Amino acid sequence: MTRRSENFTPLRRVAWAYSQASIPGAPKQHAKQSAGASSGAMTANALIDTGAILALLDRTDRWHDSCVDAFHQLRLPLLTSEAVLTELFHLVGDTRREVESAWKFARSGALIVATIEDEEMTHLQALMSRYWDRPMDFADATLVYLARRESLSVILTVDHADFATYRIEGKRQFRVVPGKEPANRS
Repeated sequence: MTRRSENFTPLRRVAWAYSQASIPGAPKQHAKQSAGASSGAMTANALIDTGAILALLDRTDRWHDSCVDAFHQLRLPLLTSEAVLTELFHLVGDTRREVESAWKFARSGALIVATIEDEEMTHLQALMSRYWDRPMDFADATLVYLARRESLSVILTVDHADFATYRIEGKRQFRVVPGKEPANRS
């Protein structure tokens, strides 16, 4: 896939260079204040889950091309949680190159890591209890909670089954991107 430099905003150039992955440029970001996000200066327009980050970083992942295309359509930065980053660094691999690639992407400006305060933990517990039959893991609970708190409904994830089931405030559906599962690579 050929990339054209005019597609890159400054933030995407940094994310691209630091991640060492095939992540294309995208539309310009829009700044808004966000009390819950650690960077404070910018707010996100979408969430990102662990599997999508892994797919963006791994060119051999079957979801890579679909996630790159979806990433290209979203405005940066994307909101995530500390729990998602914990999963990422647990799953990314054991080589220095893989870990460094994940660090570079996480620190590139493409992500905002939202803070969840102690008093908000009861909301996570309630979500995990509600979706006990899936079961909902802690990282997913943080993203569903952040979607409600930050008024977001778009999520970049490869976990379609779960996020198609989860509801924001018990009623609103997520808009899951990429929109469909990729065909198997041969």
